[in-house]
Amino acid sequence: MIRTALNHPIVVLSVVLGGLTTYAFVTEAHLSIITEIVIYVLYAAGLNIMLGYTGLVPFGASVFFGTATYIAAIAALRHLGNELEALALAVALTVLVAFVLGSVVLLRRGLYFSLLTLACSQIAFEVAFKWTDVTGGENGLQDVPRVLIKDPKAFHLLCLGLAVCVLWGIWRFGHSPLGRTFQALRENETRARSLGYNVYGLKLCSFVMSGAVIGLAGGLLAFLVQGAYANNLNWQHAGDALLANVLGGVHHFLGPLWGVITFLLLQDALSSIIENWWLLFAPIVIVLALFSPQGLHGLYQRLLGRQGYTLVRGGIPPRPARIGRYDLGHFDAVVTGPILEVKKLSRNFGAVVTAREIDLQIRSRGLHSLIGPNGAGKTTFFNMLSGVLSPSGGRILFEGRDITRTSVHQRARMGIGRSFQIVRVFPRLSAFENVRIAVQAGTSSRFVFWKDAYGIDDLNQRTWTLLETVGLADRADTLCENLAHGEQRLLEIAVTLAARSKVLLLDEPLAGLAEHDRQIITDLIVRLSKEHAVFLVEHDIDRVLAISDRITVLHNGSLIADGAPADITRDPAVIAAYLGKRDGARRPGTTSGRSVPTPAAAASAPILRLSDLSGGYTGSRILNGVNLEVREGEVVAILGRNGVGKTTMLRAILGSCDINSGDIRLDGQSLIGMPSHEVNRKGVSIVPEGRRLFPNLTVAENLRLAVRPGGAPLEEIFALFPRLRERRDAKAQNLSGGERQMVAIARVLMAPSRLILLDEPFEGLAPAVIDDITAAISKLRERASLVIVEHDASAILDVADRAYVLVNGSVVFEGPAATLAADHALQAKYLGIAHEETEPTHGRVRKL
Repeated sequence: MIRTALNHPIVVLSVVLGGLTTYAFVTEAHLSIITEIVIYVLYAAGLNIMLGYTGLVPFGASVFFGTATYIAAIAALRHLGNELEALALAVALTVLVAFVLGSVVLLRRGLYFSLLTLACSQIAFEVAFKWTDVTGGENGLQDVPRVLIKDPKAFHLLCLGLAVCVLWGIWRFGHSPLGRTFQALRENETRARSLGYNVYGLKLCSFVMSGAVIGLAGGLLAFLVQGAYANNLNWQHAGDALLANVLGGVHHFLGPLWGVITFLLLQDALSSIIENWWLLFAPIVIVLALFSPQGLHGLYQRLLGRQGYTLVRGGIPPRPARIGRYDLGHFDAVVTGPILEVKKLSRNFGAVVTAREIDLQIRSRGLHSLIGPNGAGKTTFFNMLSGVLSPSGGRILFEGRDITRTSVHQRARMGIGRSFQIVRVFPRLSAFENVRIAVQAGTSSRFVFWKDAYGIDDLNQRTWTLLETVGLADRADTLCENLAHGEQRLLEIAVTLAARSKVLLLDEPLAGLAEHDRQIITDLIVRLSKEHAVFLVEHDIDRVLAISDRITVLHNGSLIADGAPADITRDPAVIAAYLGKRDGARRPGTTSGRSVPTPAAAASAPILRLSDLSGGYTGSRILNGVNLEVREGEVVAILGRNGVGKTTMLRAILGSCDINSGDIRLDGQSLIGMPSHEVNRKGVSIVPEGRRLFPNLTVAENLRLAVRPGGAPLEEIFALFPRLRERRDAKAQNLSGGERQMVAIARVLMAPSRLILLDEPFEGLAPAVIDDITAAISKLRERASLVIVEHDASAILDVADRAYVLVNGSVVFEGPAATLAADHALQAKYLGIAHEETEPTHGRVRKL
């Protein structure tokens, strides 16, 4: 019991500050600086409500500190009350200032928010420095009286008592439902918003709370120095408390204590040695930042090899002896018509149209899937449904109510839940806390700030149930960042289910999962569709066809098919969208519709070889034992459905994704571990998906940036793409899609390349432009070998020598492009939407 008490951070805080107080009282020296330490600990702790708990980084929190100092001093000098009443007035008015400023500066995020707070502090400094009649100007306000507490020791004890009580309140608040929501906000604003939290309102609450605590510290300082001076508002001191927090450790509750003690004592000691004491202090800060990013408390953890205090205590509620079964959440008020409906929904980004007058209805029950090739507009459509993007035209109706302009968090509260293609969870919170935050979002408990969140039994029980449902109950106390990618994906599903949504928007929930986990999630999705409207985006077409009740197909932003799975597989427009049009037309530079292979290419040794390559991103395994070869002067096509690892393979070659095992060799030299710029210097270039030009630069400027000795001269580029000669002075942002693709290809030719990687070179281009690009690609083989990723099989097989087909990160076909081009059944099986005769068996694909 005693040891537990001594490990409590408030006890440690009291012991440390009490020890400093005892030293000052016994020696009768340094009392002023010890009192200043106590006040600045309060200041830094108040700032850490924003910095550590909520993730806001204010450069100008001194606006609260200095404003409160002046308010307290003016109130005391004008006999508006004693020091306690003046302190109360200072805190109250500082809260008002914080609310007004926060309402404005929180309209911006990141660096802009930080600079706006600094600007506010500097404006306050100018007012204080120039408004001589009220603030005393550069001389400040002096001789501020202490009416009730004249004795310095008594005043010190008042400061100490207030500091300990306030920090105990912050510690308790951090464990409340509202306090833990602040921490979720710090980790992932997007996810918090999608769960129904008003992110702006929560930030404003944090801003005002921080202002109140800092205001109290500022008022106390006025009575300590018995004056108020403008330098507390100046930009030179605006970052003092911020620096103290960083020194001590932002993510540790006691970080402000260690940081303030270090900062003030070193300042006092060094300033007695040298006037410009920062010359000695700055190197100390630099060394600490380099070797202990978690500050002094993090250094303490590393040296002693033990877990120190964090912003909240460790652990989770005890696991119940019996975990209840997940309730699907039957809704009594069944909507007879569509629960979610879009009418003429459109979205464009400038001249690029990603959604074109889409009409769609989602029923209140059943599994409705959305599929389509790359660039079809699926993500844009999902973002409009969830409120992330506003449509350019059309309407969205939920249960008959127009929600077109409704915010993300309001849609979530109405009953629209969403998972994300890229896992969005709260990485530095435990798996249990991730789900509990989501469960809490739909209850009134989210507003509670005085009760321990882990003491609310019904929320804990539902959290355990959801973790058990996705198989993560045994990992409940593990920080999310330490979970494997598959476990994070399962956690994402649990977080989505926690909201009890009427419509579940699931964006590629199977991405990156092993087959066992894919089956668990598939079975769960099918179960959910019995009581919910489930709208699913997923690239595993075979699985989608097996489990869906209805399928909608998008292509180039337009809805081209909508109906039962069996009808979709036979729809000519859908087949053409996935496989391209086999019109047999002869393309420029081809013979009988195909390029003429180079005999030397077939006989030459490989210049690039991938051997048993496996890898992905941040723990997600996308590639599984891939073997691939590219020979001199050869064109190799990489084909496969969306999400199978084609682009990941190109990124692996360039060194921009994680490699788990295997090897990549260029001319016999391994590229594993080599940074992308060095891979490029070795002769590997890429034409990325989406072109990625510099929009504000002209065509000529985009090309000149890539020039290296040995690259193609401009005249050769203009001979290959005559259109670029005409548009050389046009800005890239004003080019058409085809012209941008020409510039992207031309750019890689400005540097010497042995291997050129092209990612979706035909995406979004008109047929005539595709012919021009195809002709250019046929000529490129004279300069380099080519690896081309493209979803339009008929287009790319016309120019390729050999082809590889990927399914779920593994090669399932390797051979001559002509063989694949002639085998339409094989294309349909691996590239299109045809599949073996199957029937849904709760997500298991079963042969009949």
